[in-house]
This record gives sequence, structure tokens and C-alpha cells, in this order.
Amino acid sequence: MKKGIFTGLGCLIIVIIGILAIVIIGGFIAYNFNNKAVVLQEDAKTAWSNVESAYQRRSDLIGNLVKTVQGAADFERTTLKEVIEARSKATSVTIDPSNITPAQMTHFQQAQSGLTSALSRLLVTVERYPDLKANQNFLNLQTQLEGTENRINVERNRFNEQVGVYNKHLKIFPNSIFAGMLGFNEMVRFEADEGTEKAPDVDFDFK
Repeated sequence: MKKGIFTGLGCLIIVIIGILAIVIIGGFIAYNFNNKAVVLQEDAKTAWSNVESAYQRRSDLIGNLVKTVQGAADFERTTLKEVIEARSKATSVTIDPSNITPAQMTHFQQAQSGLTSALSRLLVTVERYPDLKANQNFLNLQTQLEGTENRINVERNRFNEQVGVYNKHLKIFPNSIFAGMLGFNEMVRFEADEGTEKAPDVDFDFK
């Protein structure tokens, strides 16, 4: 009888030790997952900040470009108004990359694309103004805008890379078990505008 009791007690102890081992190991894995997920998420957020910074620089340059164009006599006001309104709309759209939805990202991209289109129409219109085309300040702004468009594309690609690393970390087993439990969700990438896989096509060539 006593032998049966001790045998049962021994089994219970083994079960308890096994449960504690599972809890400890699970806690250790969850701890490591959480720490790495935080680091990768912050890297992605930093990459997003660089994207926003590049877009902000473009917005500032466009603002200066508009001021230069406004000084030209009889310049088409409708074209200027379109750029000003598109710039205002683009700068008003702000998002948190860690909580963004695909719909919000699409809205952000549409606003930026709208500004690109308005800027393209403005530059085409400048063709009819020889004095503007020869204005050194205007030419300098064109060059800076061209470089900024390229920088935007670079920063967008870097953001997508960081998001990819973060999302993969969440999906790998056993990380996928802990991701939802610890409040980590996949981040949304930039997607190329339909028919484009490069920086926005803005014609800066007025030769």
C-alpha cells in the first residue's frame, strides 16, 4: 500500500516538474521573442521616420518652388492652386506604421501620388515661361527635387526591408504562438503604384 502511495507521489512530482519546466522554457522563449520583436519593430519605425523625412523634404522644396513660380508674371493660377492643394493634402496624412492598415497606407500613397502628378503638370507648364526656365533658383530647386525623389524611393525600399524582417520574425514557429499573445501584429509594406517599380516619373529636363 505504501509502495503504491510513493509511486503515485513520485509520478505527481514528475508531472509537476515537467509542467514547471514547460512554463520556464516557454517563458524564456517568450522573453527572447518579445525583446527581438521590440528591436525589429523599432528598426522598422525608424525606417518609416526616414521615409517621412524624405517626403517632408520634398514638400518643403515644392513649397519653395511654388513661391518662385508665383513671382512669374501671368503664370497659370489654376496649375499653382492644384499643387498647393495637393501639397496640403499630402502633408496632412500622417500614420503610425505599427498600427497602420492597408487602407491607410493606400490613402497615404494616393495623397503623395496626387502631389507628384500636380508637380509634373506644373513643370510641364513652366515650358511656356522662358524666364522661369532660366531662373537659377528654380533650376537649383529642380535638381534638389530630383535627388529627393530618388531618396524617397531608397527610403521606401529600406522601410519595406525592415518590415519584412519584422514580419518574418512574427511568423516563424514558435514565435507565431507568442505574437498575438504579446500584442505584436504584422506591419504593412509600401506597394509600388500600379505600373511603376521606381521613383515617381517627374520630368526635370527642360533643355
